[in-house]
Amino acid sequence: MKFNGQCPVLLPNTNYFNMKIISRKLKLKRFTGLFFAAVAATLLFSCSNDDDQNEDAARVMVHLTDAPGDYDEVWVDVLDVMINTAATAEGEEEGWTSLGNVNAGKYDLLDLTGGVTALLADAEVPAGTLGQIRLVLGDDNTVVVNGESQPLSTPSAQQSGLKLQVNQTLEAGEQYDFLMDFNVDQSIVSAGSGGGYILKPVIRMIDMQNTGAIVGEVQPSNFQSLITATNASNSISAYADANGKFSLHGVPPGTYQVIITPEESSGINGVTLNNIEVTAGGANDLGVKFLD
Repeated sequence: MKFNGQCPVLLPNTNYFNMKIISRKLKLKRFTGLFFAAVAATLLFSCSNDDDQNEDAARVMVHLTDAPGDYDEVWVDVLDVMINTAATAEGEEEGWTSLGNVNAGKYDLLDLTGGVTALLADAEVPAGTLGQIRLVLGDDNTVVVNGESQPLSTPSAQQSGLKLQVNQTLEAGEQYDFLMDFNVDQSIVSAGSGGGYILKPVIRMIDMQNTGAIVGEVQPSNFQSLITATNASNSISAYADANGKFSLHGVPPGTYQVIITPEESSGINGVTLNNIEVTAGGANDLGVKFLD
């Protein structure tokens, strides 16, 4: 203790505090080293686990698209996408699990035309046989006709999900893209004299690896045009977008006749294109087609 005038002033013991500071720095340095060592070990362990998990897994992506229908809007309430690695028969109910990482929600199917798709699920699954995929719907489905929204009655059997055969062998480390092509015209039926509509989903399951595409453009584009590709086994259609561009996805390999049909009110003739070849994994670009 020292005196400064009449008032005593307490001065710290410099050596003591220096030792305390050094001690704290050493403790902090030890803690920091231990902390980062623990983090590094955790990351290495996590990476090791991830490697173990991915070694035997395949990536499965499921997309949704729509074959066009004569409605203003068609909203479907997607709850889940499920897979079955064992069942292949229509009547089997065991073995279903959620694909995981599902983008549940309401989708306007009429937004998913002209080559537009929505990603429903993107997940890793064990390698092996993928028997079936199932789209599970809720009960909040609606259709808009002439500007009026009406509920789409959805039978419980349809809500549980339409089983779509896949029977695909999934190899570890590979990616598989599947496309659910929802046929609106065939999926919505009149409820009869009582009025209203019933949703009975008709969906074409497409393995994108084994199919191709037909793309192009229609001009003028100030009216709507329907593009349809047909052969003895398949009929696939989509509308051109506001710029006239179109894309038919999931077209099985083969030779097709492509018909471009402008809306009737345009007063313009359509075009028919013959011998359009489609190969697996390829896209046949038809270029710009002018209508007159």
